[in-house]
Amino acid sequence: MSSDLMNTNFMNTTVVILAAGLGTRMRSKRAKVLHRAGGLTLVEHVAAAAAAVAPRERIIAVTGHQAEEVEAILQPYGIGFVRQLGQKGTGHALAACRERLKNLDGLLMVLYGDTPLLSPRTLERLRDLQSTSGTAATLITTTLEDPSGYGRVILNDKGDVTAIVEEKAATPQQKSIRLINSGIYCFQAPLLWRHVVELRPNAASGELYLTDMAEILTRHGHRVGALHIEDPDELLGINTRVELADADRVLRERKCRELMLAGVTVERPETVTIDMHVQVGVDTIVEPFTRLLGSTEIGEECRIGAGAILESSMVADRVVVAPYTLVANSRIESGAQVGPFARLRMDAQVGADARVGNFVELKKTKLGKGAKSQHLAYLGDSEIGAGSNIGAGTITCNYDGEHKHQTRIGEHAFIGSNSTLVAPVEIGANSYVGAGSVITDNVPPEALALGRARQVVKPGWVKKGRKKEAAPVISKDGAKDGK
Repeated sequence: MSSDLMNTNFMNTTVVILAAGLGTRMRSKRAKVLHRAGGLTLVEHVAAAAAAVAPRERIIAVTGHQAEEVEAILQPYGIGFVRQLGQKGTGHALAACRERLKNLDGLLMVLYGDTPLLSPRTLERLRDLQSTSGTAATLITTTLEDPSGYGRVILNDKGDVTAIVEEKAATPQQKSIRLINSGIYCFQAPLLWRHVVELRPNAASGELYLTDMAEILTRHGHRVGALHIEDPDELLGINTRVELADADRVLRERKCRELMLAGVTVERPETVTIDMHVQVGVDTIVEPFTRLLGSTEIGEECRIGAGAILESSMVADRVVVAPYTLVANSRIESGAQVGPFARLRMDAQVGADARVGNFVELKKTKLGKGAKSQHLAYLGDSEIGAGSNIGAGTITCNYDGEHKHQTRIGEHAFIGSNSTLVAPVEIGANSYVGAGSVITDNVPPEALALGRARQVVKPGWVKKGRKKEAAPVISKDGAKDGK
């Protein structure tokens, strides 16, 4: 198909995402489409796939249960919304869009907000087949070894769909059919809006089912085609937590495969958790049991150690994140080393070639180029200059019980072990703070600051103290203690 025709199809396609239901089988207070797999809500996966086949202004999500939350999640995707008042089936949900969309010609695709594994490529195939086939509608089918619970698709000799029979209404012969309906359709929009008013409530449930459109269109002399998909996993609709876990596994397997084919080494990928929006550069090594979450971006030639968790953070080239390090909403510049067992959070920034060692926590702290904090420190609300060294056990006391205050340390300063820096305070460049000091006042550049009590030594104190302990204690009645 020519690129011009594909672009025409794109501009002339409308997508409706049905996302109004609760999903009672999830056993959850949260709407089904708000549950997450692969780091995104189910409906976000569908909205992202829809954006590959239609302009965002022609994508509509039908919301109902917890509509405000669903719409808030989808707002960044730039799509529109229609509220379904009183959920009365898939046909009713689509009919709710009629007034808004009836004047849009071209194609109309119907998707479900609980099918996160649908690929953009499959939707492009569906759209392009519908545009060239001359049928009134095309639906996606697949073949299952066990089709229990699914509607069976009845085909004629030409391969066109004549009916979709729900399992409850199927005859024993129809139940033996393994070709099932995915519920995903692409219609000629004018024909859909002309005939959707003919949907009638189901006798058992009282709901309007979109599956009846195949029979209605056929009755009016229109053809309904089928697009067969070989991989049934792609059509998996999520109804239970078990299926949610299956979808999450598939999405993460896809993501690991994508990264490995792009030049990333993922050791034991079955143990690694990588969200869909994560980016990783060439020749980076991801060790087992790591979690790369949110919008994390990792540069080239990095090593992310076993058990590390990075969330919505930026990592430049040639960075080492040692095992069991937690990094959230932070940035690490090129050549830096962080961990093991370190924690970076709330916009922490580690400069190029800097070092953050074991059991060091940075919170809203900027560690300058080549600076070091190698052991057992808490550095909060701080700016630490290039080349400075922060000794083991150092703490910035940034909270006075009501407000947070900042500590500033100049370039090439040396902070001795077990120092306590009581903010707000400033340590000048090239200055020294003696080990064990409590610093409450600013320290000028190139100064030595000592803030500890004078040491007192009492020779012979231990021997004298033991003699006192050995002396008998006489009680008020004249008896020795313990006798």
